[in-house]
Amino acid sequence: MPKINSRAKGCNGEREVRDLIQSFGFSARRGQQFSGSPESPGVIHSIPGVHVEVKRAENFSLYPALDQSRRDCPVGHMPTVWHRKSRRDWVVVLPAEDFLRLVGGGKTNAETLEMLK
Repeated sequence: MPKINSRAKGCNGEREVRDLIQSFGFSARRGQQFSGSPESPGVIHSIPGVHVEVKRAENFSLYPALDQSRRDCPVGHMPTVWHRKSRRDWVVVLPAEDFLRLVGGGKTNAETLEMLK
């Protein structure tokens, strides 16, 4: 099987995440292909309060990826890193405090969603 270059693999990963997000009823599209700017998010979506950083790589450096997501994350949004290596499932990495806020931390789902806005 031929090796795929890292840029093409990253673009494929963004398309896969876009499709995964859409399969759960959210709207999603690749970001950079529309604006052309390297600072554009890889995936633009309708999940409230969540910033998506996509990493489709065999060797994954967790903290540098999370640092990048935090840097690129709009104020008030939750930084997440979506990662997958070949022949494996997508996983989402996020800071523990954000996970606890997401699951409610003792609050109702409506209160949690309001916190994420």
